[in-house]
Amino acid sequence: MRNEITTIELTPIHVPFRDAVREAMKQSEGGLGMAIAAEEAWLGGDFVICKLITRRGNIGLGESFLWLPESGVSPYQVIDSIKNCLRKYVLGESPFNIERINYRMDNNLANNEMAKGLLDMACYDLMGRITERSVCELIGGKNVDEIPLAALIPLGNPILMKGITRSYFKKGFRTFRLKLGKGVKEDKEIIETIRHAFGDEIRLRVDYNQAYSPSIAVRAIKEIETFGIDYAEQPVRADDYIGMAYVQKRVDTPLMAHECYFSIKDFISLVELGAVRVLGINSERPGGVTKALKAFEYAKMRGLGVVLHNQPLGIASAMHIHFHIAKFPYINHATELFGQEMLIDDLILKPIDYNDGMAKLPEDPGWGVKLDEKSLEKYSTGKTIVLEN
Repeated sequence: MRNEITTIELTPIHVPFRDAVREAMKQSEGGLGMAIAAEEAWLGGDFVICKLITRRGNIGLGESFLWLPESGVSPYQVIDSIKNCLRKYVLGESPFNIERINYRMDNNLANNEMAKGLLDMACYDLMGRITERSVCELIGGKNVDEIPLAALIPLGNPILMKGITRSYFKKGFRTFRLKLGKGVKEDKEIIETIRHAFGDEIRLRVDYNQAYSPSIAVRAIKEIETFGIDYAEQPVRADDYIGMAYVQKRVDTPLMAHECYFSIKDFISLVELGAVRVLGINSERPGGVTKALKAFEYAKMRGLGVVLHNQPLGIASAMHIHFHIAKFPYINHATELFGQEMLIDDLILKPIDYNDGMAKLPEDPGWGVKLDEKSLEKYSTGKTIVLEN
């Protein structure tokens, strides 16, 4: 079989944050820039980089971003899942048999969507490389050449947050995700300060990182609704689906789940409970491109909003751009890609074109990006694991 996958290569890496990001975090809430109660310093991003190689030498790339306070798994656990289980359902297969690959992975390994999604993502790049087509053409078409971006503003005092917002406003950004969760009064002061400074020229979304109980979350969201909020992300604990539903039924602002959502079933459960009105997609949730496409179609049929968001390296940033461009007519929220702002390296040879708050589609086949092997070696935290058929 010409397109048979013969090799899987998996490399764990850590890419540090830029100095300016570390400094901003030091000045922000809890040293993390958010209300989440993690105790370890967040100094950079942990990732697994995946290569799928065919018998004819084609290479497909995947990337998974992992942070233990949210993902619950480390790069080494993802690699272990693939090494000791998932490899069987990828090696010897054609990437074009993506439904069969996913079916077998799901049947033989519960959960672990991040490990499955990493392999799935690399399969799409491989399909594009083999056919010499961009992935966006394979999943919907090239509807536009570029997409609008959102900027992430870490939690701090109102003056600090306004200053960071202004710096990105000058760069062309017009949508901002504001970290909140300091308290009902404090949150309102932040939103009021920023809305008054920029008026209706900007769109705002907020992220509470599980800061509140359901009753306080209702109060907090109601206090800022008059300032025009696109949606509010994860106001209550990750394990409190009923609490999310309690909040959504009492506020006008759509809610989006993040820390409590890893699979399609998670998302459908939240929707059926009346707990969310926006679907959040990234390269890890709900687990690769195949499942993201299915979640997207479900959200579209239910009339829900869709947003793509993450802090990825170049490979997954390209994946988000391709997805947004392929589904552009149905996505009315700016995509948030902030890895290029936060991390000192994106691990790709030719940078993605970010300009004036927009991101352009990489034009080459597949994801349109090539891995920087020197950077991969520089930031690796362990040996590359090579799995062969």
